[in-house]
Amino acid sequence: MNNFSELPLCSTLRSNLTKHGFVQPTPVQREAIPPALAGRDVVATAQTGTGKTLAFLLPLIQSLTKPEGKPTPGIKALILAPTRELALQIQESAVPLTHGLNLHTAVVVGGMNETSQLRKIRQGAQIVIATPGRLCDFLDRKLTDLSGVRALVLDEADRMLDMGFLPALKQIFKHVPQQRQTLLFSATIEQSVAHLISAYVNNPVRVAIGAITKPMDCIDLHVYEVEQDRKLSLLEKLLRAEAGSFLVFARTKHGTDRLARRLSASGFDTARIHGDRTQGQRNQALAGFKKGDYRVLVATDVAARGIHVDD
Repeated sequence: MNNFSELPLCSTLRSNLTKHGFVQPTPVQREAIPPALAGRDVVATAQTGTGKTLAFLLPLIQSLTKPEGKPTPGIKALILAPTRELALQIQESAVPLTHGLNLHTAVVVGGMNETSQLRKIRQGAQIVIATPGRLCDFLDRKLTDLSGVRALVLDEADRMLDMGFLPALKQIFKHVPQQRQTLLFSATIEQSVAHLISAYVNNPVRVAIGAITKPMDCIDLHVYEVEQDRKLSLLEKLLRAEAGSFLVFARTKHGTDRLARRLSASGFDTARIHGDRTQGQRNQALAGFKKGDYRVLVATDVAARGIHVDD
């Protein structure tokens, strides 16, 4: 497949792709979409930034598109992501693709108003994009029903396991039908992910794009070994010497707050993001970083995977 026009897609979905500039697939899209469209389970490894989101959204949306009439309401596809930011970003990608198809999405994440999330589900959303914790909360309280799910996506599966979501995932698997399509996307296949695949994925097509143990070719990697009390001065020197935006990771929430305060005091426009910030604060920080209002974003690993920021 060299062009999206070669795929057996409905005319509306094909038009939406063209309208939003999707013409030629990336390698992971080229390898993963055809078997997914055919209903096969797929396990794909590729680095962040290679187009994995479209690789699972496109077959999901096509599978829910019924030429004979309106799609039936109720959750038919479930997409699980490790962080709120990634879940919201997936929804942003899904909305323009579903335009004119009478398909509706709902986001189920912590830190946001649950009433509006439940309202969208009850109004008939066919695609739910969720973080495991909030979805398990809904399931425990019998607020949502996953018995109609025909396709399950695990996005950034290794990251979800790193964050301790395995018990939540196992609970969710109990609520979705065993007869379903499963699409698993991951940057790496660690032992824990391999166990997940053997237990919950059925005879998958395996897609592996590029090296996953080294940086992408477009990244220059530099390592500075420096004493603890000199790290801040080195970072400030780099900020003054280099142009453009900086994404700075800190190990702890407290360390994130402390570093952001120090950089702001030194005159750098700095935002911060971590799990103790409200979702409004997290959205504002990320949006400001994307727009260039903040040159520096200091974050814990909630921003470590899958967040799209130009340059």
